[in-house]
Amino acid sequence: MMFSFLRSSAAGSGRIKRYATRGKRTVQINTPVMAALAMALLLPACAAEDDKETRMIESGAEADGGRAEQKLTPAEALARVPIPSSPPAESKAELRLASDLERLAQAFEGEVGIAVRDVARGWTAEHRGDEFFPQQSVSKLWVAIAALELVDRGKLDLSAEVTLDKDDLTLFYQPVRTLVLRRDGYTTTLDDLLERAIMRSDNTANDFLLRRIGGPDTVRRILAEKKIGGIRFGPGERKLQSGIAGLEWDQDYSLESGFHEARAEVPAKRREQAFRDYLDNPVDGATPVGIANALARLQEGELLSPASTAKLLAILSRTKSGPRRLKGGLAPGWSIAHKTGTGQVFKGVQAGYNDIGVVTSPGGRYYSVAVTIGRTSQPIPARMQLMQNTVKAVIAYDRRAARQKGA
Repeated sequence: MMFSFLRSSAAGSGRIKRYATRGKRTVQINTPVMAALAMALLLPACAAEDDKETRMIESGAEADGGRAEQKLTPAEALARVPIPSSPPAESKAELRLASDLERLAQAFEGEVGIAVRDVARGWTAEHRGDEFFPQQSVSKLWVAIAALELVDRGKLDLSAEVTLDKDDLTLFYQPVRTLVLRRDGYTTTLDDLLERAIMRSDNTANDFLLRRIGGPDTVRRILAEKKIGGIRFGPGERKLQSGIAGLEWDQDYSLESGFHEARAEVPAKRREQAFRDYLDNPVDGATPVGIANALARLQEGELLSPASTAKLLAILSRTKSGPRRLKGGLAPGWSIAHKTGTGQVFKGVQAGYNDIGVVTSPGGRYYSVAVTIGRTSQPIPARMQLMQNTVKAVIAYDRRAARQKGA
């Protein structure tokens, strides 16, 4: 049985020893721990439901698994600072959660990374947690954090009015497009665009906000300044998505079915190569552990001011996309603030299908969760079931930990 823990730099109790090998991690444990693991059972499968949101392809992706070297700017290099490690798992509840996550991942046909962080304890259970997976629209979270950081510094006013026209349109899912074309321009506020980008995963709203704050370099710089590791940020939706399809962006692609028609004309070999290159070494990927750690820091108020923290978490809690992903696994009294991501499909393979967020128990305990699927042809219901069962594993962990604490 293979599973992974993140352990602290301290010596700890010595009950768990970690040996790293290229592409794999082996955990050596003693007999009592093996006995505890032998008792772990697979969570019951949740009922799979169809997800109409997956018919709307969102934004760009990545997954490199740490295999390929990538030239980075100084800001990107800083963003890859070591992620703080966590205490070794020792309680039965922690061991059971790690085992459950491993079983869920192993049963899924596809490349999947999972990380669950107990925010209060600072302990993380993970599967392939330090490998880079496609983010797709998950990356909109980093745009929001960068924008709110500029608000905290007094350099951005979200109440400022802006006007979007057809030259601001992008591709794929962009509900604001109807408003722009219907009125020959749409005047709104940056605050409205921030909410549209997160709650509805609107690509045009997100890219407009991204350009307003200074572009990808601003996001990368702020991630680096805040020492948020395990995160890459790409070139924005237009360049990212056209690159995945083997195209160079043309603004005409944003109108009618322009992008889809242009993509259909790309020679099969060129498109397949571009798609494969993107998956093998994506430009905007993230590690599950990096995401879970950043979410935990957001929840704890370490990334933004109290007002901006509360604002962003409130927006994330109203997310409309992915109602049957992580959110579908919640029990009564539990809640989630989350962001989804969905990538392009080529020959039945999807490049990124994700959901990440902060799950809150009825008692006010927080768990940051990241489920990132890189390359898969599994049916949508199977992917949603994996995500729902991950949340169910978190809920089971919370209950076991509470019982053990009481005992």
